[in-house]
Amino acid sequence: MKNLGFIGAGRMATALARGCASANLVPAPQVLASDPHEESRTKFAEQLPGAQVTADNGAVLAACDTIVLAVKPQMMDGVLAEISAHVEPRHLLVSIAAGVTLERLAKQLPAQTRLIRVMPNTPCLIGLGASAFALDAAATAEDAATVERLLNSVGKSYEVEEPLLDAVTGLSGSGPAFIYTVIEAMAAGGVAGGLSPELALELAVQTVAGAAAMVAQTGLSPAELRSHVTSPNGTTLAGLNALADRQGAAAIQAAVEAATKRSIELGKS
Repeated sequence: MKNLGFIGAGRMATALARGCASANLVPAPQVLASDPHEESRTKFAEQLPGAQVTADNGAVLAACDTIVLAVKPQMMDGVLAEISAHVEPRHLLVSIAAGVTLERLAKQLPAQTRLIRVMPNTPCLIGLGASAFALDAAATAEDAATVERLLNSVGKSYEVEEPLLDAVTGLSGSGPAFIYTVIEAMAAGGVAGGLSPELALELAVQTVAGAAAMVAQTGLSPAELRSHVTSPNGTTLAGLNALADRQGAAAIQAAVEAATKRSIELGKS
């Protein structure tokens, strides 16, 4: 990757830029980000010393071949109208705007513009993201490899067909909020048993991190690992029974399904 541009210099753009630089995909001086807000530009430059910032979106198109559209969905139409005349065949445009379809992007850009749509999640900010991406018809295998390297610099990435991005949004996009809720609830249970709020939270966080790592590193299914912790008439079984009585697992599944449904609705609006 010779250069990398960002239209929008918020937290996700900053995380992706830092990840690319850390992975030696592109040196910081060859990263250029535009943003109308001076504060965002300043923070971006502080987080990635050597990177360039500007208020001019056109300057990003002029200087860079790979452009990440890191703007809010409601701002996308205005940004596309502004940059359309600057888009050339050499450009690869990568959108991280939730709910903005490839079709909607393509309609506002020159024919055969190479487009890739990405659904990242906030753990990208600490290098532990789970992202998925979908290609439009004009994008090439080389483009896919470029985006895969970009996303893998801040976590893991997976290529999917675009209709599946709604399910990705419901699962990994919204999922961190569901896990934060689980952590809160576990910590509250610890406090109810007499632990200090600080210790309860630390134990809950470490338990969730450890359990996730067990799934990732052992190759065993969650069901198998759960069975290793659950003894007849033991404490874990009592807790699992309480979860079942309150349909805890079903509630988490329903949360993912509801978030997926909402993503579909937003994509149509």
